[in-house]
Amino acid sequence: MNAINRAEQIEETEEFDDNAASQVEEGIRDFVRNDIAYLRRPPIPSPDTAPDAHAEATVNNVNSLIQRVAGTSLAEIEKLISELESLRDLLHAEGQRVQREISGYAQLSHAAMKSTRMIADNVNQWKRAADGLRNS
Repeated sequence: MNAINRAEQIEETEEFDDNAASQVEEGIRDFVRNDIAYLRRPPIPSPDTAPDAHAEATVNNVNSLIQRVAGTSLAEIEKLISELESLRDLLHAEGQRVQREISGYAQLSHAAMKSTRMIADNVNQWKRAADGLRNS
């Protein structure tokens, strides 16, 4: 059940990543179109707007777009890191549990082998004693 929920979360994350990637691509396309269109047009000098101000505004728009996309991506990465750390802790605890169980089974097997040896030795002694009584 947990694996199914995890698979659904991964699918949702992939869809989210696809949406975020498409938004970034769309933003970059718009930026390139606007930037190329700006470069193709002859600059119109105006007293209230300097060419540097337009370039700075474009850079600020791109920076804000990148920060929005990077922010959501970083949040998802942080979430995945925390999930991976909790899974690592779970696997570590399960590994220790399995080692304890294996150790317990090894001790049980060793005790069973000793008991079987003792029983076999006792059966051999009884057999020799029975053979000695028959021969005498």
